[in-house]
Amino acid sequence: MKLLIISAMALSLAACGSSAPPAKEGRSPAKPDVVSQVAAVRAAGVNGNELEVQPLRDPQVEDLRVQAEAHEARREIKQASATLDRALVLSPGDPDLLQWQAELALLGRAWLVAEQRANDSFQKGPKLGGLCRRNWTTIAFAREGRGDAAGAAAARGQVDSCTVAPPVRM
Repeated sequence: MKLLIISAMALSLAACGSSAPPAKEGRSPAKPDVVSQVAAVRAAGVNGNELEVQPLRDPQVEDLRVQAEAHEARREIKQASATLDRALVLSPGDPDLLQWQAELALLGRAWLVAEQRANDSFQKGPKLGGLCRRNWTTIAFAREGRGDAAGAAAARGQVDSCTVAPPVRM
């Protein structure tokens, strides 16, 4: 009788357990955490010791930047991007605005757009400093998102070239 009760309990407990679902072959990897990626991109821009010169901004562009920040804070990515488009009409080719659009494209998982905007920002902006590091970090994440591991590694290699060591003083 005891053996029967123990067997019944064991079967009951076994029925409650779940087995792992079978692994699917060709399964795509987990989606990247784009919010963390954008945070990493922005953190890459503040790591340096270099002097960065910022031009005076048009007050209208500054107002649009504030609006875009508010949209982004509310996770309204399309509205933030549209606001930056309007700012780029007033300040064409602004590398900071282009990079910001690249970051918004990362948030929207628009990998190709993110890479193109970051590349445009790099071409029009300084080739050293925080913006340069943000450009190449964005390009790396965009390539990674498209499954281009070799391209992502090459972009990560460019990040270090954005920082120039200060001269040794004696």
